[in-house]
Amino acid sequence: MKHLLLIAMCIASTTQIRAQETPIFSKGEKAPNVHHTGDVWLNHISSANNTHNYNVVVATFAPNAKLDWHVHPGGQQLLITEGTGYYQERNKPVQIVKQGDVINCGPGVEHWHASTPTTSFAYLAVTANQPTQWLKSISEETYQNINVASVTREEIKELSKKKWQWMADKNVKELTKLFHKDAQFVHMGGAWGTDRELAIIESGGIWYKKADIHEVNVDVIGDTAILLNRITLLAEVGGNEVTNPFMVTEVYKKQNGSWKLANLSFVKLLTNNE
Repeated sequence: MKHLLLIAMCIASTTQIRAQETPIFSKGEKAPNVHHTGDVWLNHISSANNTHNYNVVVATFAPNAKLDWHVHPGGQQLLITEGTGYYQERNKPVQIVKQGDVINCGPGVEHWHASTPTTSFAYLAVTANQPTQWLKSISEETYQNINVASVTREEIKELSKKKWQWMADKNVKELTKLFHKDAQFVHMGGAWGTDRELAIIESGGIWYKKADIHEVNVDVIGDTAILLNRITLLAEVGGNEVTNPFMVTEVYKKQNGSWKLANLSFVKLLTNNE
């Protein structure tokens, strides 16, 4: 409970930072270049003790600064307080993280984070009180070749593919995480919100059996991504199996570091027989 209270206080401080445009905490001391390249400042806000078994640190990155790959045996939370940066876990795509995002890194997960080549970056880190395990550095070529827009587009494409599979599997648990609570779903027979869509999927009222994806385009505008899917959908509706070609529009909104599906709209495409 005290842990959650501290995090809430930190988030409140972040809100004050935005309002006042004055840092609550100083940048601290410039860190020696042992496990990072570029300029990084660290301010140790709170050290672990017998009551709170975690450390709290503010890290500030100048543009073009990056940490080496590393592991936190007890896990870490990052509350992004300023700028835009990169975050990547082993065998996963690079994520673009911005002010207001929250990153939850599990125990033992290999990862790295950094500012971008052109933007500064700062976060408040809550880290379990176990020594960090430092690994190999990120090559300068790999770092400089990260394309922010391309990374986001690929992330959205992959998320959309997972969504179709979750719908086919009637995996309401994962879909509940994905769907924005105020999302809208537009079908041939009507439009409704998140709760009804989840209930329909779970009951099999509409069973999205298989989506064959023919073409995908993604546009990213700030914290909003718009994906157009041209698909052939095999579905079971009211017990009847049907196959239709659709142009599907998916709108995603970045919320607390995760993409949420805010709108899913189906437009049936005409065939030669229609």
